[in-house]
Amino acid sequence: MKVKLIVDGGNMKPGPSVSQQLGPMGINLGKVIEDVNKATSGFKGVKVPVELDVDTKTKTYTIEVSSPPVAELIKKELKLEKASGEAGKNYAGNIAFETILGITKTKQDTLLAKDLRSAVKLVVGTCVSMGVLIDNKNGKEIEQEIEEGKYDDTIQNEKTSPSEEKKKELEEFWKEISTTQEKTKKAAEAAKAEEEAKKTEEAASAPATPDAGATPVAGADTGAKKEEPKKEEKGKKKK
Repeated sequence: MKVKLIVDGGNMKPGPSVSQQLGPMGINLGKVIEDVNKATSGFKGVKVPVELDVDTKTKTYTIEVSSPPVAELIKKELKLEKASGEAGKNYAGNIAFETILGITKTKQDTLLAKDLRSAVKLVVGTCVSMGVLIDNKNGKEIEQEIEEGKYDDTIQNEKTSPSEEKKKELEEFWKEISTTQEKTKKAAEAAKAEEEAKKTEEAASAPATPDAGATPVAGADTGAKKEEPKKEEKGKKKK
Protein backbone atom coordinates (compact mmCIF):
# COMPACT_ATOMS: atom_id res chain seq x y z
CA MET A 1 0.00 0.00 0.00
CA LYS A 2 1.33 3.42 -0.94
CA VAL A 3 1.07 6.43 1.37
CA LYS A 4 1.89 9.94 0.16
CA LEU A 5 3.06 12.56 2.62
CA ILE A 6 4.41 16.11 2.58
CA VAL A 7 6.98 16.48 5.36
CA ASP A 8 9.46 19.05 6.63
CA GLY A 9 12.82 17.93 5.30
CA GLY A 10 14.80 16.21 8.05
CA ASN A 11 12.17 17.18 10.60
CA MET A 12 9.12 14.96 10.19
CA LYS A 13 7.09 14.76 13.40
CA PRO A 14 4.26 12.50 14.58
CA GLY A 15 0.81 13.96 14.08
CA PRO A 16 -2.86 12.98 13.64
CA SER A 17 -2.62 12.74 9.85
CA VAL A 18 0.41 10.46 9.92
CA SER A 19 -1.00 8.32 12.73
CA GLN A 20 -4.32 7.86 10.94
CA GLN A 21 -2.63 6.68 7.75
CA LEU A 22 0.11 4.50 9.21
CA GLY A 23 -1.32 3.43 12.57
CA PRO A 24 -3.78 0.82 11.22
CA MET A 25 -0.97 -0.86 9.27
CA GLY A 26 0.74 -1.93 12.46
CA ILE A 27 4.19 -0.60 11.54
CA ASN A 28 6.54 1.14 13.96
CA LEU A 29 5.67 4.84 13.57
CA GLY A 30 8.77 6.02 15.42
CA LYS A 31 11.01 4.00 13.09
CA VAL A 32 9.22 5.38 10.02
CA ILE A 33 9.75 8.97 11.19
CA GLU A 34 13.43 8.28 11.92
CA ASP A 35 13.99 6.75 8.46
CA VAL A 36 12.10 9.53 6.65
CA ASN A 37 14.14 12.19 8.46
CA LYS A 38 17.36 10.49 7.37
CA ALA A 39 16.13 10.26 3.78
CA THR A 40 15.12 13.94 3.67
CA SER A 41 18.01 15.40 5.68
CA GLY A 42 19.35 17.12 2.55
CA PHE A 43 16.19 19.22 2.30
CA LYS A 44 16.11 20.81 5.75
CA GLY A 45 13.81 23.80 5.95
CA VAL A 46 11.86 22.67 2.86
CA LYS A 47 8.55 20.86 2.39
CA VAL A 48 9.30 17.54 0.69
CA PRO A 49 6.93 15.02 -0.99
CA VAL A 50 7.53 11.50 0.34
CA GLU A 51 5.90 8.24 -0.73
CA LEU A 52 5.93 5.16 1.50
CA ASP A 53 5.34 1.79 -0.15
CA VAL A 54 4.17 -0.39 2.76
CA ASP A 55 3.84 -4.17 2.75
CA THR A 56 1.08 -4.69 5.31
CA LYS A 57 1.85 -8.39 5.63
CA THR A 58 5.54 -8.14 6.46
CA LYS A 59 5.27 -4.63 8.03
CA THR A 60 8.18 -3.48 5.88
CA TYR A 61 8.33 -0.36 3.72
CA THR A 62 10.41 1.55 1.23
CA ILE A 63 10.78 5.34 1.09
CA GLU A 64 10.80 7.38 -2.09
CA VAL A 65 11.71 11.06 -1.76
CA SER A 66 10.66 13.43 -4.54
CA SER A 67 12.21 16.77 -5.35
CA PRO A 68 10.53 19.63 -3.42
CA PRO A 69 8.15 21.94 -5.32
CA VAL A 70 9.72 24.88 -7.19
CA ALA A 71 8.25 27.38 -4.72
CA GLU A 72 9.89 25.56 -1.81
CA LEU A 73 13.29 25.61 -3.52
CA ILE A 74 12.97 29.34 -4.17
CA LYS A 75 12.05 29.95 -0.51
CA LYS A 76 15.02 27.86 0.60
CA GLU A 77 17.43 29.89 -1.55
CA LEU A 78 16.08 33.18 -0.17
CA LYS A 79 15.56 31.86 3.37
CA LEU A 80 11.89 32.85 3.19
CA GLU A 81 9.17 31.59 5.50
CA LYS A 82 6.46 32.53 3.03
CA ALA A 83 5.89 34.26 -0.30
CA SER A 84 4.47 37.75 -0.71
CA GLY A 85 0.76 37.95 -0.03
CA GLU A 86 0.54 40.86 -2.47
CA ALA A 87 2.55 39.78 -5.51
CA GLY A 88 3.06 42.66 -7.91
CA LYS A 89 2.63 45.21 -5.13
CA ASN A 90 5.01 43.99 -2.44
CA TYR A 91 8.02 41.75 -2.93
CA ALA A 92 9.37 38.93 -0.79
CA GLY A 93 12.95 38.73 -2.07
CA ASN A 94 15.47 39.20 -4.88
CA ILE A 95 17.13 36.22 -6.56
CA ALA A 96 19.80 35.83 -9.24
CA PHE A 97 18.87 34.45 -12.66
CA GLU A 98 21.72 31.93 -12.31
CA THR A 99 20.07 30.56 -9.15
CA ILE A 100 16.78 30.27 -11.01
CA LEU A 101 18.59 28.28 -13.69
CA GLY A 102 20.00 25.95 -11.02
CA ILE A 103 16.53 25.35 -9.57
CA THR A 104 15.22 24.70 -13.08
CA LYS A 105 17.88 22.04 -13.74
CA THR A 106 16.91 20.36 -10.45
CA LYS A 107 13.24 20.25 -11.43
CA GLN A 108 13.48 19.91 -15.22
CA ASP A 109 12.44 16.25 -15.33
CA THR A 110 9.17 17.08 -13.57
CA LEU A 111 8.34 20.24 -15.52
CA LEU A 112 6.16 20.13 -18.62
CA ALA A 113 8.64 21.90 -20.87
CA LYS A 114 10.22 20.93 -24.19
CA ASP A 115 13.67 22.32 -23.34
CA LEU A 116 15.68 24.08 -20.61
CA ARG A 117 14.76 27.54 -21.90
CA SER A 118 11.04 26.79 -21.66
CA ALA A 119 11.51 25.23 -18.23
CA VAL A 120 13.27 28.36 -16.99
CA LYS A 121 10.26 30.43 -18.01
CA LEU A 122 8.02 28.19 -15.90
CA VAL A 123 10.22 28.75 -12.83
CA VAL A 124 10.29 32.49 -13.53
CA GLY A 125 6.48 32.36 -13.61
CA THR A 126 6.53 30.90 -10.10
CA CYS A 127 8.65 33.85 -8.97
CA VAL A 128 6.03 36.21 -10.40
CA SER A 129 3.24 34.56 -8.38
CA MET A 130 5.41 34.55 -5.22
CA GLY A 131 6.38 38.20 -5.51
CA VAL A 132 10.09 37.45 -5.96
CA LEU A 133 12.33 39.75 -8.00
CA ILE A 134 14.93 38.30 -10.37
CA ASP A 135 18.09 40.33 -11.07
CA ASN A 136 16.40 43.38 -9.47
CA LYS A 137 13.45 43.11 -11.89
CA ASN A 138 9.88 41.87 -11.89
CA GLY A 139 9.63 38.32 -13.24
CA LYS A 140 7.46 39.49 -16.14
CA GLU A 141 10.32 41.67 -17.37
CA ILE A 142 12.65 38.67 -17.14
CA GLU A 143 10.20 36.56 -19.17
CA GLN A 144 10.28 39.21 -21.89
CA GLU A 145 14.10 39.37 -21.81
CA ILE A 146 14.28 35.57 -22.13
CA GLU A 147 12.13 35.86 -25.25
CA GLU A 148 14.47 38.55 -26.58
CA GLY A 149 17.46 36.24 -26.07
CA LYS A 150 19.19 38.24 -23.34
CA TYR A 151 19.77 35.13 -21.23
CA ASP A 152 20.55 32.67 -24.03
CA ASP A 153 24.27 32.59 -23.20
CA THR A 154 23.64 31.87 -19.50
CA ILE A 155 21.13 29.14 -20.33
CA GLN A 156 23.26 27.48 -23.03
CA ASN A 157 26.32 27.44 -20.77
CA GLU A 158 24.16 26.31 -17.83
CA LYS A 159 25.71 28.88 -15.53
CA THR A 160 24.04 28.25 -12.16
CA SER A 161 26.19 30.30 -9.76
CA PRO A 162 26.13 34.13 -9.70
CA SER A 163 29.38 35.99 -9.06
CA GLU A 164 30.09 37.38 -5.59
CA GLU A 165 29.87 40.87 -7.08
CA LYS A 166 26.39 40.17 -8.42
CA LYS A 167 25.28 38.66 -5.11
CA LYS A 168 26.34 41.83 -3.32
CA GLU A 169 24.56 44.01 -5.87
CA LEU A 170 21.32 42.04 -5.46
CA GLU A 171 21.56 42.23 -1.65
CA GLU A 172 22.05 46.01 -1.69
CA PHE A 173 19.14 46.52 -4.08
CA TRP A 174 16.93 44.32 -1.91
CA LYS A 175 17.79 46.30 1.23
CA GLU A 176 16.57 49.46 -0.49
CA ILE A 177 13.34 47.80 -1.67
CA SER A 178 12.56 46.20 1.69
CA THR A 179 13.24 49.47 3.55
CA THR A 180 10.92 51.38 1.22
CA GLN A 181 8.22 48.71 1.56
CA GLU A 182 8.46 48.81 5.36
CA LYS A 183 8.11 52.61 5.42
CA THR A 184 5.11 52.44 3.09
CA LYS A 185 3.51 49.75 5.23
CA LYS A 186 3.97 51.76 8.45
CA ALA A 187 2.61 54.92 6.80
CA ALA A 188 -0.48 53.02 5.62
CA GLU A 189 -1.02 51.55 9.10
CA ALA A 190 -0.66 55.01 10.70
CA ALA A 191 -3.15 56.53 8.23
CA LYS A 192 -5.64 53.75 8.93
CA ALA A 193 -5.27 54.17 12.70
CA GLU A 194 -5.78 57.94 12.35
CA GLU A 195 -8.92 57.40 10.26
CA GLU A 196 -10.34 54.96 12.81
CA ALA A 197 -9.59 57.38 15.67
CA LYS A 198 -11.33 60.19 13.78
CA LYS A 199 -14.44 58.06 13.22
CA THR A 200 -14.52 57.15 16.92
CA GLU A 201 -14.18 60.81 17.93
CA GLU A 202 -16.95 61.91 15.56
CA ALA A 203 -19.27 59.21 16.87
CA ALA A 204 -18.60 60.25 20.47
CA SER A 205 -19.24 63.97 19.82
CA ALA A 206 -22.41 63.48 17.73
CA PRO A 207 -25.65 64.73 19.47
CA ALA A 208 -27.83 62.01 20.91
CA THR A 209 -30.91 61.20 18.84
CA PRO A 210 -34.18 60.72 20.79
CA ASP A 211 -35.49 57.19 20.73
CA ALA A 212 -38.75 57.09 18.78
CA GLY A 213 -40.06 54.33 21.01
CA ALA A 214 -39.22 56.02 24.31
CA THR A 215 -42.02 56.99 26.78
CA PRO A 216 -42.35 60.78 27.20
CA VAL A 217 -41.38 62.13 30.60
CA ALA A 218 -44.32 63.40 32.68
CA GLY A 219 -44.74 67.16 32.39
CA ALA A 220 -42.43 67.42 29.41
CA ASP A 221 -43.51 69.48 26.42
CA THR A 222 -43.89 66.97 23.62
CA GLY A 223 -44.74 69.61 21.05
CA ALA A 224 -48.30 68.31 20.56
CA LYS A 225 -51.02 70.96 20.55
CA LYS A 226 -53.31 70.66 23.60
CA GLU A 227 -57.01 70.47 22.89
CA GLU A 228 -58.97 73.29 24.66
CA PRO A 229 -62.25 72.43 26.46
CA LYS A 230 -65.33 73.25 24.41
CA LYS A 231 -67.32 76.30 25.50
CA GLU A 232 -71.04 75.88 26.30
CA GLU A 233 -73.24 77.00 23.43
CA LYS A 234 -75.28 80.15 24.02
CA GLY A 235 -78.94 79.67 24.52
CA LYS A 236 -78.60 76.19 25.81
CA LYS A 237 -80.92 75.71 28.75
CA LYS A 238 -79.54 74.60 31.96
CA LYS A 239 -81.29 71.74 33.60
